[in-house]
Amino acid sequence: MIFSVDARLKPIQEKVEAGERLTLDDGLVMYDPDIPVNDLGQLANLVRERKNGKAAYYNINTHINATNICVYRCTFCAFRSDLRSPKGYIMSDEQILERGREAVENGCTEMHIVGGLHHQCKFDWYLNHIKILHDAYPQLHLKGWTAVEINWFEHLTKRPTAEILQDLMDAGLGSMPGGGAEIFHPEVRDQICEHKADSNNWIHIHRTAHQLGLKTNCTMLYGHVEKPFHRVDHLIRLRELQDETNGFQTFIPLAFHPENTGLSHLKKPTALDDLRTMAISRLMLDNIPHIKAYWIMLGIGTAQTALSYGADDLDGTVRHELIYHDAGAITPEFLSVERLEHLIREAGREPIERDTIYRRVMRDKTDPKKWSVGEEIAVAV
Repeated sequence: MIFSVDARLKPIQEKVEAGERLTLDDGLVMYDPDIPVNDLGQLANLVRERKNGKAAYYNINTHINATNICVYRCTFCAFRSDLRSPKGYIMSDEQILERGREAVENGCTEMHIVGGLHHQCKFDWYLNHIKILHDAYPQLHLKGWTAVEINWFEHLTKRPTAEILQDLMDAGLGSMPGGGAEIFHPEVRDQICEHKADSNNWIHIHRTAHQLGLKTNCTMLYGHVEKPFHRVDHLIRLRELQDETNGFQTFIPLAFHPENTGLSHLKKPTALDDLRTMAISRLMLDNIPHIKAYWIMLGIGTAQTALSYGADDLDGTVRHELIYHDAGAITPEFLSVERLEHLIREAGREPIERDTIYRRVMRDKTDPKKWSVGEEIAVAV
């Protein structure tokens, strides 16, 4: 054995060192609060370095949420608004294009596009976001629309998933984010978001995207009403789909922020909860290349520490993030490249700028706004 761990983790350590897959029961053992988090971190770091070495990735990206008006009333959401609420808004084409211009002028390689499901907007309104941005700024990778939004587009158009995704890809969509997964198990999903796309729909949409050649991310929202069993069950369902399609690039564990939500009586997860879930995610998801420590939700210090607990990615500069700040996130609304690279180096990792589909980005030293990409970054299986 490479290092000493709690006796209850010895069978899991042997599996990890041998490259064997962990089971649901293994996941539940690791979620026992008496299991030392540092021991899990050592095991997760072993897998992390086996796959990604000392590298820690980031990208230069911006977010756009073209409306916060939404037909759904998810208990955990602080972002949504009703149509007549003074908080509600909807962006014009000119405002959307201005956000694209700002992104390009700041050297962004990616725009992350999600938002509310405005019941007065047709599918063409959402499709138009992609088209006008891609036509005006073809160098921007457009990562857009969660499976929940795609499911809503199916409702609006009465058309199958594959046709909708193909329309979006033809307009310039480059990949999909992983939001909307929340917790798959109906015991939890029915409590926090009973009316929106269920787990079968979410999985079907990502499966279809992968079959069309569209890379996607995946997520899990933890720290609300779910129990450890629900978390591990969620991870295993993601792992099973990845076995089938190999289309997931990154898993992002999302720490629940209760402020301004229907679950505001709950406490948000502690840093130890965050690190435990990060480590377990890396250990359970043996077939997903990257694990992201989303600093917006975790906080900068915890995200930096997570680079030794299984994470190999900090996300990016993240301009104009609204959804988690509305729910009480007190992290900055932007991090500079210099700050990101400093945080990564301070954690003993090598900072590597990537694009959305994990190709190394090379910047022109005389003009950092000019960039090119290399081949896809290799990750050990």
